[in-house]
Order: sequence, then C-alpha cells, then structure tokens
Amino acid sequence: MSDRLWLTDGPQNAECTLILAHGAGAGMDTEFMTTFAESLAAEGIRVLRFEFGYMAKKREDGRRRGPSGSKKLLLEWKEALEEADVSGRVVIGGKSMGGRLASMLAAEEPALVAGLVCLGYPFHPPGKPEKLRTEHLAELGTPTLIVQGDRDPFGTREEVEGYTLSDSIALHWLGDGEHSFKPRKKSGRTLEQN
Repeated sequence: MSDRLWLTDGPQNAECTLILAHGAGAGMDTEFMTTFAESLAAEGIRVLRFEFGYMAKKREDGRRRGPSGSKKLLLEWKEALEEADVSGRVVIGGKSMGGRLASMLAAEEPALVAGLVCLGYPFHPPGKPEKLRTEHLAELGTPTLIVQGDRDPFGTREEVEGYTLSDSIALHWLGDGEHSFKPRKKSGRTLEQN
C-alpha cells in the first residue's frame, strides 16, 4: 500500500473485503465507522478504512477543512481502490459522502467491485429535497445495500420511496433513525438496535 493511512479489521484471508470511506465531517476512526468495521469483521468480512486527503491533513495539523470537490474525491476513491491490499470479492461503500462517492465509482467502473454498501446515503442536502443526488442510482447495475434512517434529513423514507432507483438497490430502513441512525428516546428504540 502507499503512504495512505489504512485501518484494517477482520481476517486477511477473508473471501470478501469491504472498503469503507468516511463521511464529510468525520474521519475513518469514529465510533460509527469503528462499530460497523468491528461488527463485520466478527462475521468474517475484512474491512479496510481510509481517509480522503482533506481529512488526513486535518489529522496532521488539527485545522478543520471541508471536503475537496467531488471530482478530486472520486479520483482519490479510485486510487484507494487500486492501492488496497485485497483478494477475493471487493465491496465498496461508506458513510454518507463516502458512500455517495463509492456509488458514483460503482456506476462508472462496475467491473471493479462486486457490491456497494451505503450507510446513510445523502439523497439531497438537508432542507433542499429538490437538489437530488440520485441520477446515477436509476441505472446502477452493482448489487447495492443502502441502510437509511426513517427520518434522515438527507432523505426520509417518505421521500426516498418516491425516487426512481435501480432494481439492483435494496433499501434497509432503521426505525426512527436519523443520519447516524440514532432514534429518539420516545420511539422506544436504541441506537444499538439500529
């Protein structure tokens, strides 16, 4: 691998490796990302996590900065996929922005991956449901799982059920969950359940 920082969970000889990218505002080692990586590793799936350049710079100097443009981030995703030390089937995905970029990569280069997993897909910016980020999802051929909270401000269940999405996409809804899957106390559900 290159100088890119990676976190690895799960067996080296796993039949399937999931490469996960973080969301726009938090890095690869958040509790959210770590919980998913460790849980999947316990099921025999190898999970590799990496950071985009802007987040790696924040880790070095402590200065908060926003993500680069989607073209640059998509190129970084492609480079990470090429650099990853994997064997067997490769699935890509990520949290929010990381998952969206993975879906764009899967749409552009379908032969590179066996599947796609998006955790809290950002169907639109919060409060701007008219600015959809779904055009490539209508024709996506890669087997895809999108895990979404019912009340995610980036795309609620009611909103998403009206979108035109490929038949290759399976949606899994988390009861009363928001963007990080956290439910309200009054729902009777817990974050751990989601």
